Amino acid sequence: MADLSFSEINSARRVAERVDRHAGGPLQGFLLPFIDHLHALVRETRPSHADWRKTMEFLTEVGHASDERRQEWALLSDLLGVTALIEEINTSRPKGATPNTVRGPFYRADAPRLPLDANISLDGVGVPLWVSGQVRDLDGQAIAGATIETWQANSQGFYENQQPDQQPEFNLRGVFTADAAGAFRYCTVRPAGYTVPCDGPVGLLLGGLGFSLRRPAHLHFRIRADGFETISTHIYDSSDPELGRDALFGVKQELVAELKPKAKADGWALDYTFVMVRAKKERRSP
Repeated sequence: MADLSFSEINSARRVAERVDRHAGGPLQGFLLPFIDHLHALVRETRPSHADWRKTMEFLTEVGHASDERRQEWALLSDLLGVTALIEEINTSRPKGATPNTVRGPFYRADAPRLPLDANISLDGVGVPLWVSGQVRDLDGQAIAGATIETWQANSQGFYENQQPDQQPEFNLRGVFTADAAGAFRYCTVRPAGYTVPCDGPVGLLLGGLGFSLRRPAHLHFRIRADGFETISTHIYDSSDPELGRDALFGVKQELVAELKPKAKADGWALDYTFVMVRAKKERRSP
């Protein structure tokens, strides 16, 4: 008779034996290592029955708090650094190229296309910020006609789709086209940092354990051009004291920029150069 025992030593193997290794499915390559690591974690930490019940209760609360408007599971992945790690694994780029960061939950694909020099602050609330930038390749050549999408929080740290009754539709959002020199320009307001949702099970648990729930002030950019990998990233305000404790682990040194006083105007200025890499099938050999 086959060995039917189940023990600490063989628990992961016995469960893995139940998996049909010839069956398809998107999680096939992930499930077996997950089972192995989960059982190893349980053996290492040796939770009591009460500890495990509390764990199940927490996961249940996360599921109950998630719907089409709020995704606590995504927040858990973000705060544990898993989302940032997956981004690192999948979007590694050569030195000198602008790195990707987590896009975040507030992106809208339907933001309006605007002319260069437009003001995306539709309510005019906040300190003016003039943004200029360039889009170039790794050789420093301009990428004319690149599409630049931008979105951000307001001066109180809220995005327009968080406050549909308080901010105008598409406030602090816009889509621009780089000119022949790969340049773009627009006006906005200086954004504030903010706290990620902390009233749900994830925020309450991890906040209580000392996890940072703050995001430093930043502007989001998504840049596309034919033949190049899409950039989805943040540019961070170098003066923000929370740079070293970003809740989503998105801060990279090359994405930190100084906001400078605007010459002959009441406000600030930001200038940044984005460097794109060619899509893999077109990337030139070194």
